[in-house]
Amino acid sequence: MASSQGPAQRLFSAGKQLLSSLIAAGETRMRLVVLELEEERARLFTLLLLSGLSLLLMLLGLAMLMLLVVVIFWDTHRLAAITISAAVLLGGGLLLALLVIRLARRHTLLKETLAQLATDRDLVDRDQVESPRDERR
Repeated sequence: MASSQGPAQRLFSAGKQLLSSLIAAGETRMRLVVLELEEERARLFTLLLLSGLSLLLMLLGLAMLMLLVVVIFWDTHRLAAITISAAVLLGGGLLLALLVIRLARRHTLLKETLAQLATDRDLVDRDQVESPRDERR
């Protein structure tokens, strides 16, 4: 009974199976991308929360240290102690801001996935360019 199909029907059936396989592979890739994005979002949220708490504790500790320096030099050089403390804090803040700007310009989200897709696209383009030459021979 399987031989009752004509060549056109078998070709159509094979095309449908190929299309079904391609759609399934694409769906699998999309699910992996979504999963990767969800994991990255959770990691980023945890990272931001811990960074914020760390920054708050460091800020309080630095404020206490600056207060200690000012109290130690209160009788002799109070203005110099305040000025030097402020300059150190502002200079450190400026250096860290420049570092943050440099790091923020890097694109890392799905970097490897995009690189792999570019490689796949280049391979397909190269095969398409080489195929007409092979047919002429």
